[in-house]
Amino acid sequence: MAPADGPQGTVNIGQRTAPAAADLFSKVTVGRISEVIVEQIRMLMRQGQLKPGDRLPAERDLCERFGVSRVTVREALRMLESSGLVEIRVGARGGAFMTAPSSDRVGEGLADLLSLSVVSAADVTEVRLIFEVGIVPLVCERATEEDLAELEEICERSRAALRSGGYTMALSAEFHARVAQSAHNAAATMLVESFRGPLLMSLERARQAAPEMGRVGTTEHQRFVRAVRSRDAAAATQIMREHLERTAHRVGR
Repeated sequence: MAPADGPQGTVNIGQRTAPAAADLFSKVTVGRISEVIVEQIRMLMRQGQLKPGDRLPAERDLCERFGVSRVTVREALRMLESSGLVEIRVGARGGAFMTAPSSDRVGEGLADLLSLSVVSAADVTEVRLIFEVGIVPLVCERATEEDLAELEEICERSRAALRSGGYTMALSAEFHARVAQSAHNAAATMLVESFRGPLLMSLERARQAAPEMGRVGTTEHQRFVRAVRSRDAAAATQIMREHLERTAHRVGR
């Protein structure tokens, strides 16, 4: 990685110039060293001193500031990269750059928990009842014509898939994710995107108990979109609640 030293003992990180020395980084002397380095950098991100797009100092500089070997720094950077917190770029303008964590990685972890039975399909559906029913009033208030058109398009693709025998629960998961996006709340979108893997796995388990659920669910999706288009929050909430309660029953709760 290219050196990141600035004039007069400062470190250029992204577009900002931050103090060098111990203001940002401190020597590591205990624990598994690479993990302690990772935790220091995570803490700097939480405090806002490191932000997505910021470039970390060069490996040599990090070695000096942390008081460790280059092998240890590289291990820490690999851990940060695998967590989605750092992107390693090569070339003259390369280096280690901070990135925003992706909700996909959270979803992968949740899907692993579900597949290992730490989290059950019933648990997932119970959370969906709380979350998806709760955001329906926002969806009815904020959904745009584009949102409604895309939801109707997913319903049409679902009907076509049912006719051809190619329906999969991924279409249902896509519909519910698009409903959450229609609330136009960044936190809601992030949560549902991170939850998509577990959502799909719970739907697959529900379908094992009731193979016809794709046909029934698609009909309810259509009814839900019509209620949202009419801005009828009470009707849309009732449809979503009944829709999810039936799924909850099928997965055992």
